[in-house]
Amino acid sequence: MSTPTPTPTTRTGRHRGDSYRPGTTVVDWRPEDSAFWQATGRRVAQRNLWISIPALMLGFVVWQVWSVTVVKLGDVGFGFSKSQLFWLTAVPGLTGGTFRILYTFIGPMVGERKFTALSTLVLVAPMLWLGFALQDTGTPYWELVLIAAVCGIGGANFASSMANIGFFFPKREKGSANGLNGGLGNLGVSVVQLVAPLVVTAAVLGPPAGGPQLDTKENTDIWLQNGAFLWVPLLVVMALLAWFLMNDLKVAAAPFREQKIIFRRKHTWLMTWLYVGTFGSFIGFAAGLPLLIKNNFESQGYQATTYAWIGPFIGALMRWAGGWLSDRIGGARVTLLSFVGMAASLVVVIFALPTGGDQGSFWTFFAGFLAAFFFSGLGNGSTFRQIPVIFRDQHVRAARGKGPDELNAAVKQSETEAGAVTGFSSAIAAYGFFFIPAMFANLAVTTALWMFIVFYATCLAVCWWYYARQGAEAPS
Repeated sequence: MSTPTPTPTTRTGRHRGDSYRPGTTVVDWRPEDSAFWQATGRRVAQRNLWISIPALMLGFVVWQVWSVTVVKLGDVGFGFSKSQLFWLTAVPGLTGGTFRILYTFIGPMVGERKFTALSTLVLVAPMLWLGFALQDTGTPYWELVLIAAVCGIGGANFASSMANIGFFFPKREKGSANGLNGGLGNLGVSVVQLVAPLVVTAAVLGPPAGGPQLDTKENTDIWLQNGAFLWVPLLVVMALLAWFLMNDLKVAAAPFREQKIIFRRKHTWLMTWLYVGTFGSFIGFAAGLPLLIKNNFESQGYQATTYAWIGPFIGALMRWAGGWLSDRIGGARVTLLSFVGMAASLVVVIFALPTGGDQGSFWTFFAGFLAAFFFSGLGNGSTFRQIPVIFRDQHVRAARGKGPDELNAAVKQSETEAGAVTGFSSAIAAYGFFFIPAMFANLAVTTALWMFIVFYATCLAVCWWYYARQGAEAPS
Protein backbone atom coordinates (compact mmCIF):
# COMPACT_ATOMS: atom_id res chain seq x y z
CA MET A 1 0.00 0.00 0.00
CA SER A 2 1.45 3.35 -1.00
CA THR A 3 1.87 6.21 1.44
CA PRO A 4 -0.06 9.40 0.56
CA THR A 5 2.08 12.32 -0.47
CA PRO A 6 2.00 15.13 2.12
CA THR A 7 0.01 18.16 1.05
CA PRO A 8 2.39 20.97 0.00
CA THR A 9 2.17 24.19 1.93
CA THR A 10 2.92 27.81 1.27
CA ARG A 11 5.49 29.81 3.24
CA THR A 12 2.72 30.83 5.67
CA GLY A 13 1.87 27.19 6.31
CA ARG A 14 -1.44 27.32 4.42
CA HIS A 15 -2.44 24.22 2.50
CA ARG A 16 -2.75 24.98 -1.20
CA GLY A 17 -5.92 22.90 -1.34
CA ASP A 18 -7.63 24.99 1.33
CA SER A 19 -10.09 27.67 0.23
CA TYR A 20 -10.56 31.03 1.88
CA ARG A 21 -12.94 32.35 -0.74
CA PRO A 22 -16.38 33.63 0.29
CA GLY A 23 -19.03 30.95 0.58
CA THR A 24 -16.63 28.08 1.32
CA THR A 25 -15.67 25.91 4.26
CA VAL A 26 -12.23 26.80 5.65
CA VAL A 27 -10.27 23.74 6.76
CA ASP A 28 -6.97 25.26 7.87
CA TRP A 29 -7.56 27.99 10.43
CA ARG A 30 -4.80 29.13 12.82
CA PRO A 31 -5.46 32.65 14.13
CA GLU A 32 -2.79 32.31 16.85
CA ASP A 33 -0.15 31.81 14.10
CA SER A 34 1.06 35.37 13.47
CA ALA A 35 2.26 34.69 9.92
CA PHE A 36 -1.02 33.05 8.94
CA TRP A 37 -3.06 35.78 10.65
CA GLN A 38 -1.28 38.61 8.85
CA ALA A 39 -1.24 36.90 5.43
CA THR A 40 -4.74 35.43 5.36
CA GLY A 41 -6.59 35.19 8.65
CA ARG A 42 -7.30 38.84 9.40
CA ARG A 43 -8.85 39.51 5.99
CA VAL A 44 -11.16 36.48 6.17
CA ALA A 45 -12.11 37.14 9.80
CA GLN A 46 -12.94 40.79 9.15
CA ARG A 47 -15.13 39.91 6.15
CA ASN A 48 -17.13 37.44 8.22
CA LEU A 49 -17.41 39.88 11.13
CA TRP A 50 -18.75 42.75 9.01
CA ILE A 51 -21.43 40.55 7.46
CA SER A 52 -22.33 39.00 10.80
CA ILE A 53 -22.93 42.40 12.42
CA PRO A 54 -25.82 43.70 10.24
CA ALA A 55 -27.39 40.23 10.12
CA LEU A 56 -27.36 40.13 13.91
CA MET A 57 -28.64 43.70 14.08
CA LEU A 58 -31.72 42.72 12.05
CA GLY A 59 -32.30 39.80 14.41
CA PHE A 60 -32.45 42.28 17.30
CA VAL A 61 -34.80 44.48 15.27
CA VAL A 62 -37.28 41.64 14.89
CA TRP A 63 -36.87 40.63 18.54
CA GLN A 64 -37.51 44.15 19.84
CA VAL A 65 -40.13 45.37 17.36
CA TRP A 66 -42.88 44.85 19.93
CA SER A 67 -41.23 47.14 22.49
CA VAL A 68 -42.09 50.11 20.24
CA THR A 69 -45.19 48.71 18.52
CA VAL A 70 -47.17 48.39 21.76
CA VAL A 71 -46.81 52.11 22.47
CA LYS A 72 -49.23 52.94 19.63
CA LEU A 73 -51.67 50.01 19.80
CA GLY A 74 -54.14 51.79 22.07
CA ASP A 75 -54.00 54.97 19.98
CA VAL A 76 -55.19 53.19 16.82
CA GLY A 77 -58.03 51.22 18.44
CA PHE A 78 -56.61 48.09 20.07
CA GLY A 79 -58.32 47.99 23.46
CA PHE A 80 -55.70 46.30 25.65
CA SER A 81 -54.82 46.98 29.27
CA LYS A 82 -51.42 48.18 30.49
CA SER A 83 -50.71 44.71 31.82
CA GLN A 84 -51.58 43.11 28.46
CA LEU A 85 -49.25 45.52 26.67
CA PHE A 86 -46.38 44.67 29.02
CA TRP A 87 -47.00 40.99 28.32
CA LEU A 88 -46.77 41.61 24.58
CA THR A 89 -43.31 43.12 25.12
CA ALA A 90 -42.32 40.24 27.41
CA VAL A 91 -43.38 37.20 25.35
CA PRO A 92 -40.58 37.52 22.73
CA GLY A 93 -38.13 37.06 25.57
CA LEU A 94 -39.43 33.55 26.26
CA THR A 95 -39.03 32.31 22.71
CA GLY A 96 -35.80 34.26 22.21
CA GLY A 97 -34.18 32.64 25.23
CA THR A 98 -35.47 29.16 24.45
CA PHE A 99 -34.41 29.21 20.82
CA ARG A 100 -31.01 30.59 21.81
CA ILE A 101 -30.38 27.32 23.61
CA LEU A 102 -31.14 25.42 20.39
CA TYR A 103 -29.19 27.82 18.19
CA THR A 104 -26.12 27.51 20.43
CA PHE A 105 -25.69 23.87 19.50
CA ILE A 106 -27.27 23.74 16.02
CA GLY A 107 -24.96 26.33 14.43
CA PRO A 108 -21.72 24.35 14.92
CA MET A 109 -23.50 21.19 13.76
CA VAL A 110 -24.69 22.51 10.37
CA GLY A 111 -22.14 25.27 9.70
CA GLU A 112 -22.43 28.88 10.83
CA ARG A 113 -22.44 30.42 7.33
CA LYS A 114 -25.44 28.34 6.27
CA PHE A 115 -27.13 28.76 9.62
CA THR A 116 -26.68 32.56 9.65
CA ALA A 117 -28.31 32.79 6.23
CA LEU A 118 -31.25 30.52 7.07
CA SER A 119 -31.87 31.97 10.55
CA THR A 120 -31.99 35.46 9.02
CA LEU A 121 -34.32 34.46 6.20
CA VAL A 122 -36.94 32.84 8.46
CA LEU A 123 -37.47 36.20 10.18
CA VAL A 124 -39.30 37.44 7.10
CA ALA A 125 -42.37 35.41 8.15
CA PRO A 126 -43.11 37.11 11.52
CA MET A 127 -42.54 40.56 10.02
CA LEU A 128 -45.08 39.90 7.26
CA TRP A 129 -47.54 38.40 9.73
CA LEU A 130 -47.20 41.35 12.10
CA GLY A 131 -47.62 43.89 9.32
CA PHE A 132 -50.90 42.37 8.14
CA ALA A 133 -52.25 41.86 11.68
CA LEU A 134 -51.67 45.49 12.66
CA GLN A 135 -53.96 46.69 9.87
CA ASP A 136 -57.01 45.14 11.56
CA THR A 137 -57.90 46.37 15.06
CA GLY A 138 -60.11 43.32 15.35
CA THR A 139 -57.07 41.04 15.44
CA PRO A 140 -57.53 39.02 18.65
CA TYR A 141 -55.10 39.37 21.51
CA TRP A 142 -54.12 35.68 21.38
CA GLU A 143 -52.98 36.09 17.77
CA LEU A 144 -50.83 39.10 18.65
CA VAL A 145 -49.29 37.10 21.51
CA LEU A 146 -48.50 34.33 19.04
CA ILE A 147 -46.90 36.80 16.61
CA ALA A 148 -44.86 38.26 19.47
CA ALA A 149 -43.66 34.75 20.33
CA VAL A 150 -42.56 34.10 16.74
CA CYS A 151 -40.79 37.48 16.61
CA GLY A 152 -38.78 36.30 19.60
CA ILE A 153 -36.89 33.89 17.35
CA GLY A 154 -34.96 36.90 16.07
CA GLY A 155 -33.22 37.14 19.42
CA ALA A 156 -31.92 33.59 19.08
CA ASN A 157 -29.54 34.58 16.28
CA PHE A 158 -27.27 36.16 18.86
CA ALA A 159 -26.25 32.80 20.38
CA SER A 160 -25.00 31.27 17.14
CA SER A 161 -23.49 34.54 15.90
CA MET A 162 -21.37 35.21 18.98
CA ALA A 163 -20.18 31.62 19.26
CA ASN A 164 -19.15 31.73 15.60
CA ILE A 165 -17.23 35.02 15.57
CA GLY A 166 -15.10 34.00 18.54
CA PHE A 167 -13.51 31.21 16.48
CA PHE A 168 -12.27 33.62 13.81
CA PHE A 169 -10.05 35.79 16.03
CA PRO A 170 -6.91 35.22 18.11
CA LYS A 171 -7.11 35.38 21.88
CA ARG A 172 -5.71 38.92 22.04
CA GLU A 173 -8.52 40.24 19.79
CA LYS A 174 -11.49 38.18 20.94
CA GLY A 175 -12.75 40.82 23.34
CA SER A 176 -12.81 43.55 20.71
CA ALA A 177 -14.26 41.29 18.00
CA ASN A 178 -17.02 39.95 20.22
CA GLY A 179 -17.64 43.46 21.50
CA LEU A 180 -18.09 44.77 17.97
CA ASN A 181 -20.30 41.89 16.86
CA GLY A 182 -22.45 41.95 19.97
CA GLY A 183 -22.40 45.70 20.49
CA LEU A 184 -23.25 46.76 16.96
CA GLY A 185 -25.65 43.85 16.71
CA ASN A 186 -27.37 45.08 19.87
CA LEU A 187 -27.86 48.40 18.08
CA GLY A 188 -30.84 46.72 16.43
CA VAL A 189 -32.75 47.59 19.60
CA SER A 190 -32.09 51.30 19.13
CA VAL A 191 -32.54 51.12 15.37
CA VAL A 192 -36.06 49.72 15.61
CA GLN A 193 -37.03 52.07 18.45
CA LEU A 194 -35.76 55.06 16.49
CA VAL A 195 -36.73 54.16 12.92
CA ALA A 196 -40.12 52.46 13.40
CA PRO A 197 -41.82 55.53 14.95
CA LEU A 198 -40.59 57.59 11.97
CA VAL A 199 -41.70 55.29 9.15
CA VAL A 200 -45.19 54.81 10.59
CA THR A 201 -45.97 58.51 10.17
CA ALA A 202 -46.24 58.41 6.36
CA ALA A 203 -46.97 56.04 3.49
CA VAL A 204 -43.24 55.61 2.83
CA LEU A 205 -43.66 52.04 1.57
CA GLY A 206 -46.42 52.94 -0.87
CA PRO A 207 -49.79 51.26 -1.59
CA PRO A 208 -48.44 47.66 -1.30
CA ALA A 209 -48.03 48.22 2.44
CA GLY A 210 -51.73 48.99 2.93
CA GLY A 211 -53.75 51.97 4.05
CA PRO A 212 -53.46 54.11 7.19
CA GLN A 213 -55.05 53.86 10.63
CA LEU A 214 -56.31 56.85 12.59
CA ASP A 215 -54.20 57.84 15.57
CA THR A 216 -57.03 59.02 17.83
CA LYS A 217 -54.67 60.70 20.25
CA GLU A 218 -52.94 62.87 17.66
CA ASN A 219 -55.89 62.88 15.22
CA THR A 220 -53.58 61.97 12.32
CA ASP A 221 -53.12 59.04 9.97
CA ILE A 222 -50.37 56.52 10.74
CA TRP A 223 -49.20 53.36 8.99
CA LEU A 224 -48.36 51.13 11.96
CA GLN A 225 -47.63 48.18 9.67
CA ASN A 226 -44.65 50.02 8.15
CA GLY A 227 -42.71 49.32 11.33
CA ALA A 228 -42.83 45.63 10.39
CA PHE A 229 -42.80 45.61 6.57
CA LEU A 230 -39.75 47.90 6.35
CA TRP A 231 -37.40 45.13 7.49
CA VAL A 232 -38.52 42.41 5.07
CA PRO A 233 -36.32 43.33 2.07
CA LEU A 234 -33.35 44.00 4.36
CA LEU A 235 -33.68 40.53 5.89
CA VAL A 236 -33.70 38.94 2.44
CA VAL A 237 -30.60 40.89 1.35
CA MET A 238 -28.64 40.01 4.49
CA ALA A 239 -29.56 36.33 4.20
CA LEU A 240 -28.15 36.29 0.66
CA LEU A 241 -24.98 38.12 1.70
CA ALA A 242 -24.40 35.67 4.54
CA TRP A 243 -24.90 32.69 2.24
CA PHE A 244 -22.55 33.89 -0.49
CA LEU A 245 -19.91 35.88 1.43
CA MET A 246 -19.38 34.26 4.84
CA ASN A 247 -17.39 31.09 5.59
CA ASP A 248 -17.89 27.95 7.60
CA LEU A 249 -14.91 27.02 9.79
CA LYS A 250 -14.02 23.36 10.04
CA VAL A 251 -12.49 24.02 13.46
CA ALA A 252 -15.83 25.41 14.69
CA ALA A 253 -17.77 22.32 13.65
CA ALA A 254 -18.75 20.22 16.64
CA PRO A 255 -21.41 17.58 17.25
CA PHE A 256 -23.58 17.98 20.33
CA ARG A 257 -21.69 15.25 22.21
CA GLU A 258 -18.58 17.47 22.17
CA GLN A 259 -20.48 20.51 23.35
CA LYS A 260 -22.70 19.09 26.07
CA ILE A 261 -19.75 18.74 28.45
CA ILE A 262 -20.22 22.42 29.30
CA PHE A 263 -23.13 21.49 31.55
CA ARG A 264 -20.64 19.75 33.86
CA ARG A 265 -18.36 22.78 34.07
CA LYS A 266 -18.78 24.96 37.14
CA HIS A 267 -17.75 28.10 35.30
CA THR A 268 -20.53 27.61 32.76
CA TRP A 269 -23.06 28.29 35.48
CA LEU A 270 -21.09 31.03 37.23
CA MET A 271 -20.55 33.00 34.02
CA THR A 272 -24.18 32.48 33.04
CA TRP A 273 -25.19 34.01 36.37
CA LEU A 274 -23.04 37.07 35.64
CA TYR A 275 -24.30 37.42 32.08
CA VAL A 276 -27.90 37.28 33.27
CA GLY A 277 -27.01 40.34 35.34
CA THR A 278 -25.48 42.27 32.44
CA PHE A 279 -27.26 41.30 29.24
CA GLY A 280 -30.48 40.29 31.02
CA SER A 281 -30.64 43.83 32.38
CA PHE A 282 -29.80 45.43 29.04
CA ILE A 283 -32.44 43.59 27.03
CA GLY A 284 -35.09 43.66 29.76
CA PHE A 285 -34.73 47.40 30.33
CA ALA A 286 -34.80 47.97 26.56
CA ALA A 287 -38.09 46.07 26.34
CA GLY A 288 -39.69 47.72 29.35
CA LEU A 289 -38.47 51.33 29.19
CA PRO A 290 -40.87 52.60 26.48
CA LEU A 291 -43.92 51.61 28.53
CA LEU A 292 -42.34 52.87 31.77
CA ILE A 293 -41.97 56.30 30.17
CA LYS A 294 -45.48 56.17 28.73
CA ASN A 295 -47.12 55.08 31.99
CA ASN A 296 -45.21 57.42 34.32
CA PHE A 297 -44.29 60.53 32.36
CA GLU A 298 -46.38 60.84 29.20
CA SER A 299 -48.94 62.94 31.06
CA GLN A 300 -46.12 65.45 31.62
CA GLY A 301 -45.43 65.66 27.88
CA TYR A 302 -42.59 63.14 27.52
CA GLN A 303 -43.01 60.73 24.60
CA ALA A 304 -41.57 57.21 24.85
CA THR A 305 -40.72 57.07 21.15
CA THR A 306 -38.59 60.20 21.50
CA TYR A 307 -36.37 58.96 24.29
CA ALA A 308 -36.50 55.16 24.67
CA TRP A 309 -34.00 54.33 21.90
CA ILE A 310 -31.16 56.35 23.44
CA GLY A 311 -30.50 53.95 26.34
CA PRO A 312 -30.07 50.79 24.21
CA PHE A 313 -27.94 52.82 21.81
CA ILE A 314 -25.53 53.74 24.61
CA GLY A 315 -25.54 50.19 25.97
CA ALA A 316 -24.78 48.68 22.57
CA LEU A 317 -21.84 50.99 21.95
CA MET A 318 -20.46 50.37 25.43
CA ARG A 319 -20.43 46.64 24.75
CA TRP A 320 -17.56 47.19 22.35
CA ALA A 321 -15.88 49.46 24.88
CA GLY A 322 -16.27 46.77 27.55
CA GLY A 323 -14.58 44.19 25.33
CA TRP A 324 -11.79 46.59 24.35
CA LEU A 325 -11.15 47.67 27.95
CA SER A 326 -11.20 44.05 29.15
CA ASP A 327 -8.48 43.12 26.64
CA ARG A 328 -6.30 45.69 28.40
CA ILE A 329 -7.08 45.53 32.14
CA GLY A 330 -8.92 42.21 32.49
CA GLY A 331 -12.56 41.28 32.12
CA ALA A 332 -13.28 40.58 35.78
CA ARG A 333 -12.35 44.13 36.83
CA VAL A 334 -14.64 45.63 34.21
CA THR A 335 -17.45 43.26 35.23
CA LEU A 336 -17.15 44.39 38.85
CA LEU A 337 -17.38 48.02 37.74
CA SER A 338 -20.45 47.16 35.69
CA PHE A 339 -22.44 45.76 38.60
CA VAL A 340 -21.51 48.58 40.97
CA GLY A 341 -22.57 51.09 38.32
CA MET A 342 -25.88 49.38 37.53
CA ALA A 343 -26.84 49.14 41.20
CA ALA A 344 -26.09 52.84 41.80
CA SER A 345 -27.97 53.81 38.63
CA LEU A 346 -31.14 52.00 39.67
CA VAL A 347 -31.09 53.71 43.06
CA VAL A 348 -31.25 57.00 41.15
CA VAL A 349 -34.16 55.69 39.04
CA ILE A 350 -36.11 54.57 42.11
CA PHE A 351 -35.99 57.97 43.78
CA ALA A 352 -36.93 59.76 40.54
CA LEU A 353 -40.18 57.85 39.93
CA PRO A 354 -43.55 59.44 40.72
CA THR A 355 -44.87 58.50 44.16
CA GLY A 356 -48.20 59.51 45.65
CA GLY A 357 -48.80 63.15 44.75
CA ASP A 358 -45.18 63.66 43.68
CA GLN A 359 -44.78 63.72 39.89
CA GLY A 360 -41.19 62.55 40.09
CA SER A 361 -38.38 63.86 37.90
CA PHE A 362 -38.27 62.60 34.33
CA TRP A 363 -34.76 63.83 33.62
CA THR A 364 -33.33 62.23 36.77
CA PHE A 365 -35.22 59.03 35.96
CA PHE A 366 -33.94 59.07 32.39
CA ALA A 367 -30.34 59.85 33.40
CA GLY A 368 -30.44 56.93 35.83
CA PHE A 369 -31.60 54.58 33.11
CA LEU A 370 -28.99 55.86 30.66
CA ALA A 371 -26.33 55.13 33.27
CA ALA A 372 -27.78 51.65 33.80
CA PHE A 373 -27.54 50.98 30.06
CA PHE A 374 -23.99 52.36 30.03
CA PHE A 375 -22.79 49.97 32.73
CA SER A 376 -24.76 46.98 31.42
CA GLY A 377 -23.06 47.50 28.05
CA LEU A 378 -19.63 47.47 29.69
CA GLY A 379 -20.52 44.24 31.46
CA ASN A 380 -21.85 42.64 28.29
CA GLY A 381 -18.48 43.13 26.67
CA SER A 382 -16.37 42.11 29.66
CA THR A 383 -18.23 38.88 30.49
CA PHE A 384 -17.91 37.65 26.92
CA ARG A 385 -14.19 38.36 27.08
CA GLN A 386 -13.92 36.42 30.34
CA ILE A 387 -15.47 33.21 28.99
CA PRO A 388 -12.82 32.24 26.38
CA VAL A 389 -10.01 33.28 28.73
CA ILE A 390 -11.33 31.14 31.58
CA PHE A 391 -11.83 28.01 29.47
CA ARG A 392 -8.59 28.36 27.52
CA ASP A 393 -6.47 28.88 30.63
CA GLN A 394 -8.01 25.90 32.42
CA HIS A 395 -7.61 23.52 29.48
CA VAL A 396 -4.07 24.67 28.71
CA ARG A 397 -3.11 24.31 32.37
CA ALA A 398 -4.40 20.73 32.39
CA ALA A 399 -2.43 19.88 29.21
CA ARG A 400 0.83 21.48 30.27
CA GLY A 401 3.79 19.11 30.06
CA LYS A 402 1.90 16.50 28.01
CA GLY A 403 3.33 17.43 24.61
CA PRO A 404 2.25 19.58 21.64
CA ASP A 405 -0.53 17.23 20.47
CA GLU A 406 -2.23 17.34 23.85
CA LEU A 407 -1.80 21.10 23.99
CA ASN A 408 -3.35 21.58 20.53
CA ALA A 409 -6.26 19.32 21.44
CA ALA A 410 -6.77 21.26 24.67
CA VAL A 411 -6.86 24.59 22.84
CA LYS A 412 -9.40 23.26 20.32
CA GLN A 413 -11.60 21.84 23.06
CA SER A 414 -11.43 25.11 24.98
CA GLU A 415 -12.60 26.99 21.87
CA THR A 416 -15.49 24.57 21.41
CA GLU A 417 -16.56 24.85 25.04
CA ALA A 418 -16.14 28.64 25.15
CA GLY A 419 -18.34 28.99 22.07
CA ALA A 420 -21.00 26.76 23.57
CA VAL A 421 -20.89 28.58 26.92
CA THR A 422 -21.13 31.92 25.12
CA GLY A 423 -24.29 30.79 23.35
CA PHE A 424 -25.83 29.06 26.36
CA SER A 425 -25.21 31.96 28.76
CA SER A 426 -26.72 34.36 26.23
CA ALA A 427 -29.78 32.09 26.01
CA ILE A 428 -30.44 32.13 29.74
CA ALA A 429 -29.75 35.87 29.95
CA ALA A 430 -32.26 36.50 27.16
CA TYR A 431 -35.03 35.53 29.55
CA GLY A 432 -34.43 38.95 31.10
CA PHE A 433 -36.39 40.22 28.10
CA PHE A 434 -39.37 38.31 29.50
CA PHE A 435 -38.95 38.58 33.26
CA ILE A 436 -38.20 42.30 33.56
CA PRO A 437 -41.31 43.52 31.68
CA ALA A 438 -43.32 40.77 33.40
CA MET A 439 -42.14 42.04 36.79
CA PHE A 440 -43.05 45.59 35.81
CA ALA A 441 -46.50 44.28 34.83
CA ASN A 442 -47.13 42.44 38.10
CA LEU A 443 -45.14 44.28 40.79
CA ALA A 444 -44.65 47.87 41.81
CA VAL A 445 -41.83 49.23 39.64
CA THR A 446 -39.79 50.27 42.66
CA THR A 447 -40.11 46.79 44.19
CA ALA A 448 -38.83 45.22 40.98
CA LEU A 449 -35.89 47.63 40.82
CA TRP A 450 -34.84 46.89 44.42
CA MET A 451 -34.91 43.18 43.58
CA PHE A 452 -32.55 43.81 40.68
CA ILE A 453 -30.15 45.65 42.99
CA VAL A 454 -30.06 42.70 45.40
CA PHE A 455 -29.33 40.39 42.46
CA TYR A 456 -26.45 42.63 41.36
CA ALA A 457 -24.95 42.25 44.85
CA THR A 458 -24.83 38.46 44.38
CA CYS A 459 -23.16 38.94 40.99
CA LEU A 460 -20.54 41.18 42.55
CA ALA A 461 -19.76 38.50 45.14
CA VAL A 462 -19.44 35.75 42.51
CA CYS A 463 -17.24 37.83 40.21
CA TRP A 464 -14.92 38.99 42.98
CA TRP A 465 -14.49 35.56 44.60
CA TYR A 466 -13.95 33.43 41.51
CA TYR A 467 -12.39 35.84 39.02
CA ALA A 468 -11.17 39.17 40.41
CA ARG A 469 -9.58 38.77 43.84
CA GLN A 470 -5.92 37.95 44.38
CA GLY A 471 -5.59 34.16 44.29
CA ALA A 472 -8.93 33.72 42.48
CA GLU A 473 -9.62 30.28 41.01
CA ALA A 474 -9.91 31.54 37.43
CA PRO A 475 -8.51 35.07 37.04
CA SER A 476 -9.86 36.62 33.87
